[in-house]
Amino acid sequence: MDNNDVQGQKLLSAFAITMITVGSVDSIRNLPVIAMFGAPLIFFFAVAAVLFLIPTVLVSAELVSTWPEHHGAYGWAKHAFGKQFGFLAIWLQWIGNVIWYPTILSFTAATLGYLISPDLATNRTFLITIILLSFWGITLINLYGMRCSAFFSNFCTIFGLLLPMIIIIALGTTWILSGHKSQIHITPTSILPNIKDPQIWIALTGIIMSFCGMEVATVHARHVKEPHRTFPRALLIAMSILIITIIFGALTIAVVLPENQINIVAGLMQTFHKFFALYNLQWVMPIVGIIIIIGTIGGVNNWVIAPTTGLSIAARDGNLPAHFGKTNKNNAPHTLLIYQACLVTLLMLVFLYMPSVSSSYWLLTALAAQLYMGMYLLMFASALYLRFKHPAQHRPFRIPGGKNIGMFIIAGCGMAGALIAIGIGFVPPEHMQIGSVFHYETALICGLLFAVLPPIIIYRYHNRRTLLQELRVETPES
Repeated sequence: MDNNDVQGQKLLSAFAITMITVGSVDSIRNLPVIAMFGAPLIFFFAVAAVLFLIPTVLVSAELVSTWPEHHGAYGWAKHAFGKQFGFLAIWLQWIGNVIWYPTILSFTAATLGYLISPDLATNRTFLITIILLSFWGITLINLYGMRCSAFFSNFCTIFGLLLPMIIIIALGTTWILSGHKSQIHITPTSILPNIKDPQIWIALTGIIMSFCGMEVATVHARHVKEPHRTFPRALLIAMSILIITIIFGALTIAVVLPENQINIVAGLMQTFHKFFALYNLQWVMPIVGIIIIIGTIGGVNNWVIAPTTGLSIAARDGNLPAHFGKTNKNNAPHTLLIYQACLVTLLMLVFLYMPSVSSSYWLLTALAAQLYMGMYLLMFASALYLRFKHPAQHRPFRIPGGKNIGMFIIAGCGMAGALIAIGIGFVPPEHMQIGSVFHYETALICGLLFAVLPPIIIYRYHNRRTLLQELRVETPES
């Protein structure tokens, strides 16, 4: 058997897929970002769920249950539109995450810095050092293969994500029941945003971004027994967990902390500090901080291996030189994992040239969101096209709603949500020290071009070179 072919090695259960999905998508790091918008976050959460979360879950469930052998986003887009679009889809997913890693790991580093000394939470040298040590450590774990990676992720999700989520929601409930003042007032009118204020719509980008990744575990379908049954169930359970933890967790922060006291990077630790100070339990802070760090690193671990695996499959399919598709004895894409870690290391230089850590955080988050939304546009379009291209294909899980109308509505909503997120990404937040709007938008456009052009150039150059080699072989020497 080919070392790259791991069919028959069913390493992941439904529970493991659920935990990988929750660990990939759910993030305490996102709670302060969402909480900054107060009561209207409920409105934006509902809109984001209808336009993005639910369509992503339903479309992913249908695609993976119907074509589990197609390796997630790459295989679906390839099956619908050809190899070039499949390669573009997995590239956007991968490069979007490469750009996103510094933002999520900056949260981890800031949390650790806050525990040692609050000033370290915004110290660039400290943040960069911790980010690099964390990412290279995660890369090392994934070099040992999927079994090791899944065990580490599941442990981190349970004890480092769900546990602190439950704690913060429970403390928020206690805060309200004890008669303390709420910083927001939830009424039918207060949850509606001022749609004339473009700044308020930035909330939608943060919330949609917090839902990215519901499809990420589908690349591991070859490791799952009966994926046509396992994935739909696991994705629906994961979605339920996400809805409960994200909305109530964000509301807790908004209820306890005034908006002007919520810091994107260290806001969660501020919340916990205020809670535990209230009950004279400040000594618990280091324990909680370590738990949160574990959960965040586990989430990053899921992203490090999944898109890289998809890109490795695309390389073995001829989209990249064969060198990029190599795997080690543990079936881990070691070549791409090492290159990815090197690229993330170089990306840390961005932190040195931005006006502040928070501005770096937001710019990279917006760029990562726009790139990832490009992948989702291809995924939703692929699902819609495959319904018409293969109408007789047996679909163990099928989006309800007649022959195609249900898919048309769901995929249409998903594409609308992705387009809205891309557009809003060009509006800079007023409270960020990013500079002029022109500077911000220029930086985003340059980032998008820098990220999108490589797959187009690589694909055309590599395929042209391959074609020339084939022609030389077929041409008689005489």
